[in-house]
Amino acid sequence: MLWGDHTGSLELRTEGGATRLTARFPYGRETEIAAGRHEVIAPRAFRARIEAGAEIHLLAGHDFEKPLASRAAGTLTMTDSDDALTLDARIEGGTSWARDFLSAHASGLIRGLSPGFRVPVGGERIERRGAGILRTIASAELFELSAVTRPAYPAAQIEARNWQPVGDVAAQIVTHHLKRWRL
Repeated sequence: MLWGDHTGSLELRTEGGATRLTARFPYGRETEIAAGRHEVIAPRAFRARIEAGAEIHLLAGHDFEKPLASRAAGTLTMTDSDDALTLDARIEGGTSWARDFLSAHASGLIRGLSPGFRVPVGGERIERRGAGILRTIASAELFELSAVTRPAYPAAQIEARNWQPVGDVAAQIVTHHLKRWRL
């Protein structure tokens, strides 16, 4: 039996016991991460680890204890172009979290894709815009992509996870965010 569903930029198709997920993350789309703080990911910002063949996972909700697919397992492939990062994953329903993900998606609860990445020194540009700022990420180390319920990039159905603000509270916020990574 072949089953298909398309919600935003996540598309699932099931044939037999495996489910194929395809998603497209268009580059160059600006979003408001927080009040007055805008972000855009430049074309091919994730290129370094993708082209190097580095291990990257597809996770449920940014949890490395809930992998859905990976490059090393041969169940995740990515194509990086100037327009978008496209992924193709084969999800087996053998784990409880994979079944939970498939059920949540079928119920309309999973709305998008969120990349987990770190920005190296020199990989971003911060511009002031009146009372706000625009952060352009030109280069980032991509470690994982996650299926999420609430993506920050509505047009791309994705969420950027590594916001580094400027100003007096930057050190406190950056320290908090670094403690969230489980790499």
